[in-house]
Amino acid sequence: MTKKLKVLVIRFSSIGDIVLTTPVLRCINSQLNVSIDFLTKDKYKPLLASNTDIEKLILLSNNISQTIKVLRANKYDMVIDLHSNLRSFRIRKALNTQFFTISRFSLKRFILIYFGVDLLKNHIVDRYFETVKSIGVYNDNKGISYNLNPTTKVDFNIDQDYIAWVIGGSYETKKLSRKQIEDVISKLDIPVVLIGGTSENKIADLIINSLFDKKIYNFCGMISLDQSALLIKHSKLVLTNDTGMMHISSAFSIPIISFWGCTKPSLGFSPYMPKSKFKNLISKISKKPCSKHGQYCNYFKDGCVKSISAEKIYSTIKKLLK
Repeated sequence: MTKKLKVLVIRFSSIGDIVLTTPVLRCINSQLNVSIDFLTKDKYKPLLASNTDIEKLILLSNNISQTIKVLRANKYDMVIDLHSNLRSFRIRKALNTQFFTISRFSLKRFILIYFGVDLLKNHIVDRYFETVKSIGVYNDNKGISYNLNPTTKVDFNIDQDYIAWVIGGSYETKKLSRKQIEDVISKLDIPVVLIGGTSENKIADLIINSLFDKKIYNFCGMISLDQSALLIKHSKLVLTNDTGMMHISSAFSIPIISFWGCTKPSLGFSPYMPKSKFKNLISKISKKPCSKHGQYCNYFKDGCVKSISAEKIYSTIKKLLK
């Protein structure tokens, strides 16, 4: 039997970007005779801890020289760099082996953001696959993989009908407002679970207090990524800002409604090959993105995503729940 090649895949961050590597990991593992190690940051370990396509998950040390020492000992035959920054360049150079690096398309992204001309015309997952095309890896078109830990549980009845609403986001400018959320939930006759980080916990409580006659459950900052994924997987529908949980949602057979303002699907980060119905609700203020990651808005201080009407969100919910 031919000896398996040892492959190192690099992607340091963030939640969505790492989740979006899973189709490539699956295809590399199934199509080549290789053993895959994955290098990322410690805080993203839960995302890949149960991924069956990875042999070993290696965590980036604060001391990059120490990380390089660990990696050298593994004697990799190939490095696939899906991050492509100065740190990953230093690691590639130190390992001194065959490598493949993703193209960042910085100029095309600049033209899209500042001039509104879309020369990208593909998803980031397609760019990942372009990186490994020359070694014979092709897209199996099975979408995102997310392996839940079989021991993961949450203190909530997941057998009932409910909606999961991801109210978090990396920047305020990427989040729907409290008023938008309240106006929609006030019309709903189905329980809603609110998912986000600790920074959304207070807003979630305010929503619950404002709509005291509705069944709303606050899980913001109280549960793990895997528990959040479990709630999403068993929901009837997920509503989500442009955030990492949106990409996890694409792994499950549930309808998705995603909200876009400062970022746009044209940047290549829309839900990838969702396994059910989906709808991207995009602010009509502008057709071009305001910024790469949504950290600022050209039109409103708190983000043009807040211009999406509650009526539009509610009518879309009704259509997807039919």
